[in-house]
Amino acid sequence: MDMDLNSDLGESFGAWRMGDDATMLEVVTSANVACGFHAGDPTGILNTLRAAASRGVVVGAHVGYPDLVGFGRRNMDPSSAELVADVVYQIGALQGLATAAGTQVRYVKPHGALYNTIAYDKRQASDVIEGILAIDPSLVLMGLAGTPVLQWAQERGLATVAEAFADRAYTPEGSLVSRREKAAVLHDPEIVGQRMVRLVETGKIQAIDGSLIALQADSICVHGDSPGAVAMAQQVRQQLEAAGVSLKSFVAGSSL
Repeated sequence: MDMDLNSDLGESFGAWRMGDDATMLEVVTSANVACGFHAGDPTGILNTLRAAASRGVVVGAHVGYPDLVGFGRRNMDPSSAELVADVVYQIGALQGLATAAGTQVRYVKPHGALYNTIAYDKRQASDVIEGILAIDPSLVLMGLAGTPVLQWAQERGLATVAEAFADRAYTPEGSLVSRREKAAVLHDPEIVGQRMVRLVETGKIQAIDGSLIALQADSICVHGDSPGAVAMAQQVRQQLEAAGVSLKSFVAGSSL
């Protein structure tokens, strides 16, 4: 069994430190690197890219709404022209920094509110897909497992990767519980690790009401900005490896 383990990194901004990228990059196989719209400044992003390159971690563009104050977690309704251009702009900026760091951008994972919106909103999903196709159609789109955006992207010719979240609760319908709700974020590394082993072995995950839902995923995310994020990621990795799962990026030829 193979599985990719990813985390959202490069999100520090000036004197504001977010997460422990250096340590997290020792654990994950793919890094979703901020592009400056929801978080991240050029110096910090470049440092994260260099650290990823030195460890052989695959890099993806973590594109989001232009919302530094809200950390990209507030819903927005940009025009199609704006959203397409925003996606192109962010990927292009990260590609330039990645080149300077000795690596390259291999995939795109939208962030926060944009990620959740395009999972079901066909107009905004189409705009994000259009932006990716415009700059580099070889990029892979990472999206929420079991949602329509993955099929829409495939219909346009994009390769896709289905993602599950280690540290987030799920609704019985298979979507993420809103961060505004109690128990939306999980904090016990042992329990989270067990959930991910069951997901990989059975294709099922427990929803917030206790029911089991089917979920086929190619990548597991541990948020880099959550309290105890590194310990969470380490526990997930340890339990998966103990269960015989090989941790490797979904990008062919890449492994950690």
